[in-house]
Order: sequence, then structure tokens, then C-alpha cells
Amino acid sequence: MEYYVRSALLALGLLILQTTFIPFLSIGGYLPDLFVIWIVYVAIRRGQLEASVAGFVVGFLQDALAAQFFGLGAFSKTICGFIAGYFFNENNTEQTLGSYRFLLIVLFCSAIHNFIYFGIFLQGVRDSVLLATVEYTLATSVYTGVVSILPLFTFVRRYRISQSL
Repeated sequence: MEYYVRSALLALGLLILQTTFIPFLSIGGYLPDLFVIWIVYVAIRRGQLEASVAGFVVGFLQDALAAQFFGLGAFSKTICGFIAGYFFNENNTEQTLGSYRFLLIVLFCSAIHNFIYFGIFLQGVRDSVLLATVEYTLATSVYTGVVSILPLFTFVRRYRISQSL
């Protein structure tokens, strides 16, 4: 029960951070998605089911604050959690979190999430929906991947300390 309370508080903290501070880090209008990083972390730690539920909950919270396309964030983040759950391996959790594999999983899941999200979101906005979707997907995924290096350093340190004991 304590895990779920901690996760809920962390999700609320990430929501506040994502909506208040992260917009100041915009590069060319592209923003990193902290929730994707967290969903991948949950998937690697707890598995596919919990990552899908976490993706739905944080996507729903994000949609509740947005005024358009209600349900799109919940849908795309649920798919992200489901796909990230395929990388769950109970025996290699710490090793996966403490290596470049975490970064690659974040990049992959972020690309899938963004392709679904922007593929639906940009319908009818521009002349070439596919080109705009690929542009937003690549830029946002790379930015999210770069930001995921920060928690990776924490996981690497924790993994190396546990290996030395």
C-alpha cells in the first residue's frame, strides 16, 4: 500500500513539474515528457500491467488539465506503458535501470507514444500530417531521451553501490 501512495504522490509531483516548470525548458516548441520516463521506470520495476495502469492514470490527469482531445493522453500513455512492460525482467531490473538500455527503452517508448499522440492530434492541422507527426515525434522523443539521462545517473550509482556490497 505504501508503494501506491508514494507512486501517487510522485505522479502528482511530476504533473506539477510538467505543467509549471517544463514549459520553460522548451526548445523550438518541443517539450520533454517526464511521464513517459516515469512510465518506463514503472514498467521495468513492476511490469506491464502496473505500467499500463500508471500510463492511463497519468494520461487521464494530463487530459483533465488540457482543454482539447480528452482521452488522447490516456490512450497514448496506456499504450506506452503496455509496450514498455515487454522490457520487464524481474531478474535484470537493477541492471536494466542502471545501463544504457533504460535510455533506449525510453527513446523507443517515447517514439511510439508521440507517434500515436501527434498522429491523432495533428489531424487536419497541417497539409502533411505524416511529415508533421514524424517531426514532432523525433524532436520530442530525442528531448525526452536526453532528459532521461538524469535519472539514469541515479540508477547507475545505485546499481554500482549494490554491486559493491
